[in-house]
Amino acid sequence: MFRAVAVIARTVRALLALAALAGFTAGVPWLLIVAAGWPLDWIGWPSVGEVPSLAGLAAAITSQWSDHMVLALLATIGWVLWAQFLRDTTIEIIEVSAAATATRRGLPRRPARRRGPIRWAAAVLVGAIAAAIVIDAASVVTGTSGATVADAAARRPAVAASAAQLHAAPTAHHEAPTVLTLGGHATRPAATSTALPLAAPRAASAVPEWTRDAPGGTHRVVTGDTLWDLADTHLGNPHRWREIYTANRGHEQANGYALTDPAEIHVGWVLALPAHHATPETPRPHTPAPSSPAPSTPGTAEPSTPEGSADAATPEPETEAEYDQPQDEAGVTLPAQGWISLGLAAAIAALAALLRLQRRRRTRLTFPAPVNAAPQTAPIPPSLARVDVIGSRHLGPAEHRTAHPSVPAPVGVDSNAAEVSLFHLPGNGLALHGDAAIPAARAILAAALTTNATETAVLRPVVVTTADVLAQLLPESAPSVGLDPDGTAYDGERLIVLADTAAAVTHAEEEMIGRRRLLDTFDAATIADLNARTDHAETQPPYVLLIDTTARHAARVQAVAAHRAVLDLHSIILGQHDGIPTIEVTADGSVTGDNPHPVARWSTLGAGDLATVLAMLTDALARPEAGTDVDDPPAETPPAPAPTDATEAVPTQPDDAVALVRLRVLGPVTVATDAGPIATGMRSGSYTVLAVLAAHPTGRTLDQLAADLHPDVDPIAAVKRVRTDIGTARRVLRTATGHDEPMFIVYDPATGRYQLDPEIVTVDLWQMLTAIHSATTTDNEADTLATLRRATELYAGDFAEGHDHTWATDYATSYRHHILTAYARIAEILETEHPDQAIAALERAADLDPFNEELYQRIMRIHGRQQRPDAVRRTLRRLEERLADLGDAEPSQATRRIAERQLHPAAPASGARP
Repeated sequence: MFRAVAVIARTVRALLALAALAGFTAGVPWLLIVAAGWPLDWIGWPSVGEVPSLAGLAAAITSQWSDHMVLALLATIGWVLWAQFLRDTTIEIIEVSAAATATRRGLPRRPARRRGPIRWAAAVLVGAIAAAIVIDAASVVTGTSGATVADAAARRPAVAASAAQLHAAPTAHHEAPTVLTLGGHATRPAATSTALPLAAPRAASAVPEWTRDAPGGTHRVVTGDTLWDLADTHLGNPHRWREIYTANRGHEQANGYALTDPAEIHVGWVLALPAHHATPETPRPHTPAPSSPAPSTPGTAEPSTPEGSADAATPEPETEAEYDQPQDEAGVTLPAQGWISLGLAAAIAALAALLRLQRRRRTRLTFPAPVNAAPQTAPIPPSLARVDVIGSRHLGPAEHRTAHPSVPAPVGVDSNAAEVSLFHLPGNGLALHGDAAIPAARAILAAALTTNATETAVLRPVVVTTADVLAQLLPESAPSVGLDPDGTAYDGERLIVLADTAAAVTHAEEEMIGRRRLLDTFDAATIADLNARTDHAETQPPYVLLIDTTARHAARVQAVAAHRAVLDLHSIILGQHDGIPTIEVTADGSVTGDNPHPVARWSTLGAGDLATVLAMLTDALARPEAGTDVDDPPAETPPAPAPTDATEAVPTQPDDAVALVRLRVLGPVTVATDAGPIATGMRSGSYTVLAVLAAHPTGRTLDQLAADLHPDVDPIAAVKRVRTDIGTARRVLRTATGHDEPMFIVYDPATGRYQLDPEIVTVDLWQMLTAIHSATTTDNEADTLATLRRATELYAGDFAEGHDHTWATDYATSYRHHILTAYARIAEILETEHPDQAIAALERAADLDPFNEELYQRIMRIHGRQQRPDAVRRTLRRLEERLADLGDAEPSQATRRIAERQLHPAAPASGARP
């Protein structure tokens, strides 16, 4: 009876909403046309075909208005509001469809945006119609016959359960699934209220396959269960209910539903439970190769896999998503201490990418230089390496990564794993206390300072704090100074460190007064409105005050905090503070308290990791640089390669070498034989394994390969993946070459390493390095020029182009530096007799690396010697444009001096040749 009434009420509501929507959509324009006709008569435009002159328009507006003109004005406003309603209705329909799709797929739903009054009306009408359609459609789907449900259950893969699990399982329910809310109330959804079994009896009592390896076992939901109570009973802490939700979210249960809302679970569901004792995630073990060869036994075979040898035939899925997804869908657990959301991870990864680009900018092109296949050292320490890997996946192309977190200053996630911004929190400020108050404050500081740190022409937040607070956040030995202690950065100070709380509060009050005066001067309501205007240059960035709680200055702090929304002033207090919302942050970043809070889990950082982030920010700040003149002798060594287990000698492979297989890793990774490229059968992971082995000629162990390619995947699963990729590569290469004997990827039992067989596999990287090395060993310039040209022809693009993973970035930087050096040497040889060819070589190098200053210095020098001042100016301007992308950097003083010398050469001395 209740269900029938609900259906009728829902249908009536939908019909009324549909009628209202039709009335607004079609009735309003009909009424406007009938009542007023052509609406622009009030400005002196009486009909469509009679276009008035400017004088006529002015006369119509300034003359006395008639009733008809007033009616036409009102009709014009009506047409504008009607168009706004159509736009908002379209947006609501799109957002409702997207939300329904996300719910069906078990994905987090994006929070609704701020709505105006017209959009609220559209939302109410669309929501009423959508609710009836979605719910009643679900009723039709679930209201099929019991035989259909049983048949669908029979088609599912059979799942066996242990005797203990079967004994503990309740009997199959032959009624609608009971829904348990987070608060413990049980309801039956109308969509499932027909008297149908959840599944066939065998399927209902079985345990789903995906719950088998749950570290805490499984639990079958009974009446009265809630995630809160289950966490309290099984995990010893009710606040760990989010872990249960995360472990089970999106998995289809026996009744066809999936957990997508933590406040709604069904009786009969089987939930996977986390381990009783929450343990921080530890870094994956990295097993280096033995420092000394292990004693080999004749006939020692390659280690086998659970499926057989690594050469066994295996399935060949084209996607790597199941292996490459991070274990934590909402954030990254740090090895030392803490957890950060994906938004903050992306911002830190973008900062690392910016530092990589700045290294390329400053690199000297010295020839000859050591030739090796080792990658360049990463600009991020091992403690944040995992952040770099996972955060990079949320950035743009590898050439110039830019962070685009969904919100500015992401400080944590809500219950749906959506990012929460520091600047969008409710209330007049925030007071933190609890076990993780200090780690959370570290993450807040990092989130604010990394916001827009790699962007240009955007507002970057300013943080004001005290030396005492900064000392609490940083390691004991770290200096309590701002990001720009010498005052040379272009964008000024962004971390202002004052002597004490009184000085910090005074600074905030002065900022408050200054911003209020700006609003009054420009007649703006808020700072956001002021920044949106284009008639002034005084844009104001978000301002964050981070101080200890203080009773003496409490009233002044509260006065500043009261203007948070209007003036974009954000007060963060360490400790409880009257008048400001206070939350308790537990050791794992969760929030406790009686009042709900938008942040379900705060990002937390250790002291050492915060110090690393601040150091990276300091290095990334654009500042005037002395630079190095290309004519000066090298004062620094080329970028140091990353440390390797041993010196890896590159096999000598001339570019005309003949082999069964040709592997190209410079550019997109491709494999070819005499019959042509191998286009089918090879797994994408097999290509990446071949690329890494090309970069390590002496080989890599399985653990090393797994750490290189899948650092954020369970070690056992990662090793298994690498074995499968190696086996697939061998099998495909044997089929393509028609040879069953070669291994192509050989295994050395003495070292446990896999490596490419240089006798039957040629690698373009090895051939390029061989050519460059050969050029360094001859004194004949003609031979050097020919050899270096062969090397540049082999360089078809960046290493492993298209495989946009962090592991490839530092390799690509190293090999790009080798080829830039080759182009620079080619230009030196050609400059005297063929200056245009020398410029062409340097221009090609600048296309490969548009940020290296020395390339532009060399180009300007040749143009200047050829008396081409306009070309010198164009080259300098192009460099300025390229460097502006590096956090508003500018050419160094040395580069500007070179340009000035070419534009205004000194007069030659008497008797000297000009």
